Amino acid sequence: MGEIYERVERCYESIRERITLAPKVALVLGSGLGDYADGIDVENVIEYREIEGFPISTVSGHKGRFVFGRVEGVPVVIMQGRVHYYEGYAMEDVVLPARLMRRMGAETLFLTNAAGSVNREFAAGDFMMLTDQISAFVPSPLIGPNEDKLGPRFCDMTTVYDKPLQAVIRACAKKLEIPLKEGVYMQLTGPEFETPATVRMCRILGADAVGMSTACEAVAANHMGMKICGISCISNLGAGMSDQPLSNEEVYETATRVAPMFKSLITAVIREIGGM
Repeated sequence: MGEIYERVERCYESIRERITLAPKVALVLGSGLGDYADGIDVENVIEYREIEGFPISTVSGHKGRFVFGRVEGVPVVIMQGRVHYYEGYAMEDVVLPARLMRRMGAETLFLTNAAGSVNREFAAGDFMMLTDQISAFVPSPLIGPNEDKLGPRFCDMTTVYDKPLQAVIRACAKKLEIPLKEGVYMQLTGPEFETPATVRMCRILGADAVGMSTACEAVAANHMGMKICGISCISNLGAGMSDQPLSNEEVYETATRVAPMFKSLITAVIREIGGM
């Protein structure tokens, strides 16, 4: 076995007896959504610090724990706080949670985040369903010896975000009368916000939104054969698109303002996934 696979197994074995259900969906909560996990039918909570060799989130507002429970009867494991490449962790650490949730049995990875818009037709507070991504500006989590027990050496990336799950998100948003944008997400390293020139570059390359997470997690999950879907909360306009200076406070203010709608959409989507 390779080192990465062995590490996933060590993490899993250190908490296996405390996992009280087999999750169908793994949900990653982005900025401003952390308290979503508190409102589900919680069965168990495991702090990241209790898991052998597991990275700890250092970002304010990211609690750093797995929450196990049910959403509308669907068994889920929720990441209440993710780790980021800009925190100084190796990419292997950043995607370890996704790999561990797959080891727990999750078949679908539902990614959420707060992102800046580079699309002039988007506004702060919009929701964007991820239809594709650009991850070329951060290291691939698949660099190094391939872990054959996790997935193939060269994995196909034609459809990272599952088409049937995209249809589910569209249908749920329509039923809830929640306006839904669609677009391409680009991950940059951060932690600094983008310059106006960087925002223009992202737009030229085909991105609609930009952030500091998500794409690398999707690469690792796709490698393992998981079905993936994702929604970004557009928290701000990119640098140079308005006169407003960028700040983390603005990101959290916007995410908090639209959180009730976001939570309703997440719940509806998970309910539908449970019936698939």
